[in-house]
Amino acid sequence: MQIILRQDVEKVGLRGEVVDVAPGFARNYLLPRKLAERATRGRVEEIAKIESARARHEAQDFEQAQQLAQTLEGEELRFDVPAGETGTLFGSVTATNIADEIWAKKRIRVDRRKIDLADSIKRIGRYEVPVELFTDVTATLRLAVVPEGGELPPEEELRAAEEAEAAALAQEEAEAAAEHEAAEEAIAALEAEAEPEPEAEDAEEAPPEGEPAAGEPEAEPEQP
Repeated sequence: MQIILRQDVEKVGLRGEVVDVAPGFARNYLLPRKLAERATRGRVEEIAKIESARARHEAQDFEQAQQLAQTLEGEELRFDVPAGETGTLFGSVTATNIADEIWAKKRIRVDRRKIDLADSIKRIGRYEVPVELFTDVTATLRLAVVPEGGELPPEEELRAAEEAEAAALAQEEAEAAAEHEAAEEAIAALEAEAEPEPEAEDAEEAPPEGEPAAGEPEAEPEQP
């Protein structure tokens, strides 16, 4: 089934892409959550026109790419996003978000797949992200991911908060692993208790009355 992604979906595709997915996955997950829409002919043609228009604003040769790189590196891109007290975002900043911001602020189109973002940004802070504009031309984007309605704290506070969160996460993982191991040991102990005792070997049958037991000599008959 063909759908158009309305948001980036991990292992499926980026926003605006037309992709094929299993019908059940589309009906039960993507469409109800408004992560995608049905790929009608009209919408596909509309998206193609938008992409074609934007393509005229990307680097067409080496010299133009160098000029665009200077433009992009000359200013820091700011993202105001909802975040918790520890600096963790309520969401994330993705390659699509970055490409959209570049287009909105600079009217420069960059290929989202050439933004070197190993994982989406999930904490406030300052970041440097490479993007390939053309063969042998890479610009380093400077990003400021700022808590909505506030400003970035000093770098020392950002590092301390990140280290504290990492330590807390490591502690939670260690506790979960210990609980899992204890549960497995308890299950193993219960299974061991439930195992039946091996049956004792059957006792040797007693010989009939008047017959000697196995291994005993026969009694001599009485003399008259």
